[in-house]
Amino acid sequence: MNPLNHVAIIMDGNGRWGLKYKNSRNAGHKEGLKTVERIIKETIKNKIKFLTLYAFSTENWRRPKKEINYLFNLLENFLTNRLEEIHKQNIRIKILGYKKFSSKLNNLLNLAEKKTSKNNKLQINLALNYGSKLELINAFKKIKKSKSKINEKNLERYLQTKNLPDPDILIRTGNTKRLSNFLLWQLAYSEIFFEKKLWPVFTEKDYKKIINEYKHIKRNFGKV
Repeated sequence: MNPLNHVAIIMDGNGRWGLKYKNSRNAGHKEGLKTVERIIKETIKNKIKFLTLYAFSTENWRRPKKEINYLFNLLENFLTNRLEEIHKQNIRIKILGYKKFSSKLNNLLNLAEKKTSKNNKLQINLALNYGSKLELINAFKKIKKSKSKINEKNLERYLQTKNLPDPDILIRTGNTKRLSNFLLWQLAYSEIFFEKKLWPVFTEKDYKKIINEYKHIKRNFGKV
């Protein structure tokens, strides 16, 4: 059976679920947060060490300002009310992306990283204002500045995921089959699961089914 250390998830479908059932995209984001909490618990149960969640991309700034503000307020409230509980559960929070938010949210994100930095039961990597193309461009710039050779080892040294194992699994909910500028380098040999369900109705049972399927896949990594 394949070892499973790192799961990455594109949490797609919140807005569509909200419009369909609550006549509000924001209601879908609120409901999606409940799914996040359930999946975190299931990840811990399965003793998976790394969980990377695509929460807000560099392209998501094109969304309506009202929706963006709601998303960030949702995150602010979550961190304000739940950070202590997360810390007590021995969960580490790491931010992937570029912290160009309000001073309040930036401070909360910095606090979450600092407070949980020594926790080791589960590391949650929250991809916020993250885009893989920008990450790669910045990595190449840093290689050039350091006058190092351009090779895989040096490139990975300058990626935001430099101390993380590559994801074993990528899950994308929402019945959409694309990567959307997420971890393009790191997903080179990940097993990819596209799930029809929208994120708010993605369950622990769905998650466990994917985990079990992954464990029985023959992974060759280019070999026979």
